[in-house]
Amino acid sequence: MTKGPILQTLWDDLPEERKQRIKAKTAALEIEYLTLQELRKKAGLTQARLSEGLNMPQPNLSRLEKNSDMLLSTLRSYVEAIGGRLSLTVELPNKPPINLAGLGDLIDNPKPEEFEKRP
Repeated sequence: MTKGPILQTLWDDLPEERKQRIKAKTAALEIEYLTLQELRKKAGLTQARLSEGLNMPQPNLSRLEKNSDMLLSTLRSYVEAIGGRLSLTVELPNKPPINLAGLGDLIDNPKPEEFEKRP
């Protein structure tokens, strides 16, 4: 690994066991934070094929994969088109993770009467 002269020296001086732990943690983090393009590729789909499934022109799909800000409904449609299921988890400090349920239903089919009941 080439990291620059000072960092390379620090890396070279680490015990081999520590280097292996760092590499394993790096690999785990890379898997955890895949891009949409990487998700599509892992699903074995091309942009052309996925754009047909989403009924979206391929150039639009290309822009979508590069976009970091989108509607949850758009993200969910993308994930479902590659054969996945989107779930949202909230992580608060010093609390166990909380899975948000039913949010997709509110996005697609908001029911005005549900909002009227709220104070």
